[in-house]
Amino acid sequence: MRSKRTTIMILTVGTLLVHSWSLQAAEIEGVTFRNRFEANGTDLTLRGTGLFRYLKFIKAYVGALYMLETVPSRDVLTDTPKRLEVEYFYGIKGEDFGPATNKVMAQNVDAETLERLRPKIDYHNALYKDVQPGDRYSLTYIPGKGTELALNDKPLGIIEGADFAAAVFAMWLGEKPMNEAFKKQLLRST
Repeated sequence: MRSKRTTIMILTVGTLLVHSWSLQAAEIEGVTFRNRFEANGTDLTLRGTGLFRYLKFIKAYVGALYMLETVPSRDVLTDTPKRLEVEYFYGIKGEDFGPATNKVMAQNVDAETLERLRPKIDYHNALYKDVQPGDRYSLTYIPGKGTELALNDKPLGIIEGADFAAAVFAMWLGEKPMNEAFKKQLLRST
C-alpha cells in the first residue's frame, strides 16, 4: 500500500514539475517572454531571445522567436508557423516603420518579388502605430491564414501569403538581416 502511495506522489510531483517548466519564461534585459505561445491551435515553442542594438551600443529592443519544436532553425523562412515578438525601449513613430521595412525587405528579396508583394507591403506598413517604451509588436504567421501584425496583443491586420511571411520575417532572419547578432540570438536553439 505504501509503495502505491509513494508511486502516485512521485508521478504527481513529476507532472507538476514538467507543467511548471512549460510555464516558465525567458528573461532578457529585464523583459520576460513566455516559453510557449498558442497560435490558432498551434503550439509554438520559444526558439531564442535576443537584444537588438542600434549603432552597436544603443539597446533598441528585445525580441523572442517562437517556432514548432520539430522545425529546424534553418527552415524558419519556409511555410511553417512562427511568431516574432519585439518589445521596444524607445518610442518610434508609426510612420517610421514603413521606410525601414521597405529598405530591409529590398535587401532580402529580389526586385520582382518586391514588386509583386508591393500591395501587401503597403498595407502592412499602413497598419503600424506609434510605440512607446514597453510596447510590444508581434508578427504571427499561420500557414493558410497569413501574417498577423499586433500591438500589445491587439490585432491590427492580417496579410495573406507565405511569400509575404517569408519576406517580412527575412528582415530579422534572412540572409541580410537588420542585425546579424540579433538573428543569431533568436535562432540559437535548434
